Amino acid sequence: MRESLVNRDVVAQTDSPREYEIMPHVSLVSIGGRSIFDRGRSALMPIVDELAATRKKHPIVVGVGGGTRVRHTASIALDLGLPTGGIAQLIGAMEECNAVFLNALLAKHGSIQMPRDHFWELSMYIDNGMIPIVISVPPYHFWEPPPEVGVLPAHGSDFGLFMLAEVLGMKKIIFVKDQDGLFDRDPARHEGARHIEKATLAELKADMPPEVILDELLFSAWENARHVKRIQIVNGLTPGALTRALDGEDVGTVLTKESAS
Repeated sequence: MRESLVNRDVVAQTDSPREYEIMPHVSLVSIGGRSIFDRGRSALMPIVDELAATRKKHPIVVGVGGGTRVRHTASIALDLGLPTGGIAQLIGAMEECNAVFLNALLAKHGSIQMPRDHFWELSMYIDNGMIPIVISVPPYHFWEPPPEVGVLPAHGSDFGLFMLAEVLGMKKIIFVKDQDGLFDRDPARHEGARHIEKATLAELKADMPPEVILDELLFSAWENARHVKRIQIVNGLTPGALTRALDGEDVGTVLTKESAS
């Protein structure tokens, strides 16, 4: 009881296979900012319809990114010389705009925009059949750690939602982008890029593509994670892809923490 929590021996004794899973029955769905929201009505409304149609079948939390608006804001913040923590605050504010938009579109189906950091309210929303909408940027705010290079926050939207899912004990995350998942090269710039249909975390890290559609920091964090078992990337521009992923089908790219065997 008198030992410090920075003592390595004490920390080692706290490891336990009995870590409690708070919301293991809930899936996290991430709607890309630049890839989906910035495309407007034609890209977003079909996804809204899919979310509305599946909400009673699958308990979900929906995360939103900020898209190009975040990049414009960060550019101004850099020009003004704002510190990393200040930029992180602004990025979260920009993502809240897309959360408001999505909430307006889903309101008649029972959605609610969760205030920042009110994570303990999620179970109340879900138990009442609602679709909680959260922002993606991790809530470090002014406490965002200084990055190794430059001043832009190192913890992006994909990483933030991964951490939300991991802390709450969720087992599955679905990232809705504008591509069919991961490729060995950027398919928008390289004709003949090979689609990666399935891979374990170890396989992916052993042969990481030079360009990936998710934050690379996410994969480093996943190595030590205890709860998230499956990450799926689907093309939101393909009708029904999100619904199929929620139903458990292997569409897009399926990444697993460990081998199925």
